[in-house]
Amino acid sequence: GNMEEKKRVALTFDDGPNTTTTLEVLEVLKKYHIIASFFVIGDNINDQTEQVIKQAYDMGCEINNHAKTHSDMTKLDRMAIQEEITYTSNRVYRITGEHTKFFRPPYISVNNRMYEEIHMPFICGYGCEDYNENISMEERVNRTLKQVKDGAIILLHDSKGNSKTVSALEEIIPALQQDGYEFVTVSILFETAGLERKSNAHTIYSCVR
Repeated sequence: GNMEEKKRVALTFDDGPNTTTTLEVLEVLKKYHIIASFFVIGDNINDQTEQVIKQAYDMGCEINNHAKTHSDMTKLDRMAIQEEITYTSNRVYRITGEHTKFFRPPYISVNNRMYEEIHMPFICGYGCEDYNENISMEERVNRTLKQVKDGAIILLHDSKGNSKTVSALEEIIPALQQDGYEFVTVSILFETAGLERKSNAHTIYSCVR
């Protein structure tokens, strides 16, 4: 591409929605005028958190699929795999009018049966183990910034009480903006790269370009 082309990165958050940390993440996104993608757990969607999803969606964020129960899906039969996906996708559809477009496997645990049953691209990303309380805020920032490149998917968690990640965002976002990065949804990364959203070539994506 030409020199004018911006570098792109997708911030993604797993394990919401909730009415605490997810809302804190949305406040940070608003502050920096950026969007992100939320990989939601179906069982976390209720009357209260529906409003949170709606708020994220109305801001331009993308709502994606992290299954219904966050179980290891390699241990499930075909019917159970489908139920995990369709439950979450249908709940999201009822809130946003759009089905989920991308899937992040719980524990990044995958097998052929899952690839055959789930007709969305599988997404991983560059993580900093921020689900682990013992990883300091500074380490979350440093690990994330060290791994980022054009087209990277950044894997973070907006699980309840994960305030270290909320603080880390206050350093990660301005650092990347200063470095010329634009924050986009996973969909936009795929569109920019000319990749088919429907395709599923037994691939799990962490970088898309």
